[in-house]
Amino acid sequence: MTRSKLTLVLAMGLCAASACSKNETSDTAAKGAAAVKEAGNTTIAAGLNQKGEFYTLAKAAGLDATLAGPGPYTVFVPEDAAFAKLPAGTVDSWSKPEARTDLTRTLTYHILPGTVLADDIGKAIDSANGKAELATMGGQVLTATKEDGKIVISDAAGGKAVITKADETRANGVVHETNAVLMPSTAT
Repeated sequence: MTRSKLTLVLAMGLCAASACSKNETSDTAAKGAAAVKEAGNTTIAAGLNQKGEFYTLAKAAGLDATLAGPGPYTVFVPEDAAFAKLPAGTVDSWSKPEARTDLTRTLTYHILPGTVLADDIGKAIDSANGKAELATMGGQVLTATKEDGKIVISDAAGGKAVITKADETRANGVVHETNAVLMPSTAT
């Protein structure tokens, strides 16, 4: 799905709930496109901390090439400290070849198709009466809400990640830093 299609889908959902005009739908799509254009040539992969946990794991899963590709993507990148909060041995086990499927499922759970800015998520939350669902590249759903004025992303098990730094635009999408790792459902 292209950035404009996803942005348009989000915008249409917002418009349906708030009865906005076609101009507002176009404005939302244009805003996402303008943010990506401002980012220059730096891709999501190139803009990530190359020694950080998320990039290291993305490289182990083979997703570094995807995040360097045309996209566009929206990526919720957990801070390095978030990985330390996982049960002991989790990150080490993901580094093993036999765990690549689990690692890939977890990382793609942090990726949305298209460019979805924090403002888009906030508007979707507001128009959906406080709770918006976000479809991930991994085929699962994240739930976005607001708590104390901050956007909170919840995973399948009810774990929560707060967006701590939003709208880091790149040539192929946008990155939102979070304070927790989101865990997908283990059901296939």
